[in-house]
Amino acid sequence: MKEIIAAGLAELGLLEQVPQEAPEQLAEYGRMLLEQNQVMNLTAITDPEKVAQLHMLDSAALLLWGEFAGKTLLDVGTGAGLPGVPLKILVPSLQITLLDSLGKRVNWLNQVCAQLGLEGIRAVHARAEEQALEKGWRDSFDVVTARAVASLRVLCELCLPYVKVGGVFLAMKTTDSGPEMEEAAHCIKLLGGRAEEPLDYTIPGAGVTHRILPIRKVAPTLKGYPRRWAKIQKQPL
Repeated sequence: MKEIIAAGLAELGLLEQVPQEAPEQLAEYGRMLLEQNQVMNLTAITDPEKVAQLHMLDSAALLLWGEFAGKTLLDVGTGAGLPGVPLKILVPSLQITLLDSLGKRVNWLNQVCAQLGLEGIRAVHARAEEQALEKGWRDSFDVVTARAVASLRVLCELCLPYVKVGGVFLAMKTTDSGPEMEEAAHCIKLLGGRAEEPLDYTIPGAGVTHRILPIRKVAPTLKGYPRRWAKIQKQPL
């Protein structure tokens, strides 16, 4: 995995700007993920080469969007720690919070971060729509990421409340997300966001093209959002 990751980072033009040990650390994280996946449902991708490409390099491609150094980042619905853990390995000065609703995953992620010697990263067990109402979380992060499969309207309601004004929500989507973006236009505006130019990238070795949808926070999110999960699901904005 190390060689695939290093070659992929070079192809993306990122290798020279990340720590020298990053490919090895990402490979180690991939190995830990596959080992844990035998006892916990973390990923449907079980081939090490595909893990390197579709998890590690896909997460790394976020760095093509802009500058992350020294910023605060919240990874909503982090699951196996993607893209948050790879981003921490690649940009050590990034202060990262991983948010997930499954306690077992959160416990494992905290162990992983400790084993990899990562500092300035924590995994928190909470539901996104509830934690956004807690003091110190709302309008607080420079960057919020989500790699979840939920619709953009749902993701925006879960993620935009966390973004500070001037910050950005980066939704990781496929290239056929144009209609989804149109459907979410009202939701984005209502929650204080403004869509920016999407960025498409091809994952080295995988031949797959994905899209980053940046949504800039231009105004504080109105009180009352996010709503309860049942309401979000039943009546998307």
